[in-house]
Amino acid sequence: MKSEIVDTPAGDARITWHPPKKGTPARIVLAVGHGAGGGVEARDLQALTAALPPLGVTVALVEQPWRVAGKKLAPAPKTLDTGWRALWPALAKPGLPVVAGGRSAGARVACRTARELGAHAVLALSFPLHPPGRPEKSRADELLGAGVPTLVVQGGNDPFGKPEEFPAPFSAPAPGPAGGQELIEVPYGDHSFTVPKRAKLTQDEALTVITDGVGKWIRSQSAR
Repeated sequence: MKSEIVDTPAGDARITWHPPKKGTPARIVLAVGHGAGGGVEARDLQALTAALPPLGVTVALVEQPWRVAGKKLAPAPKTLDTGWRALWPALAKPGLPVVAGGRSAGARVACRTARELGAHAVLALSFPLHPPGRPEKSRADELLGAGVPTLVVQGGNDPFGKPEEFPAPFSAPAPGPAGGQELIEVPYGDHSFTVPKRAKLTQDEALTVITDGVGKWIRSQSAR
């Protein structure tokens, strides 16, 4: 693990690198940003950080400048995009394909900038399809506009958008024209992938749904 500070127009950001252990060659980089209500300590990001390096994936946890500065409120989407764009050269420096990823607001950033930055694919964790209780305020255009293969991982009870609310081609059985749009449902999960105690799977099993699904998907992306 190694951390580096990257200067951006929005302030100092931080990348924490989690490469495969010696003897396992890195084939692809997964750069993942956090949401507007938390940081890289989110359970799904930490689970992926533990599970993916043995598969040849370098995980780069990205902390936006507002988090590095210790602020509690995220700035406007435009500022988040500015920070992410400025980080991209550092993320691409290893010379490997880079999957742009994030959870919640971080997933929106990855989708909005994927095409212009040349992202290999997008991983959208808990994509906030709409504000809770406001399905008419859809952000589907951001998701559909990514322009690269995209995997959404969504909790079955996410108030920001349940899996069945997502548009085709994510709801369709066939890959989309951009090379594949897929959705993995985490049963009973909320926006943080928390599952209630009455659920038919445990919290650890819910995280395994995420790590297994993302692991299989990202291996397919590294082969492209």
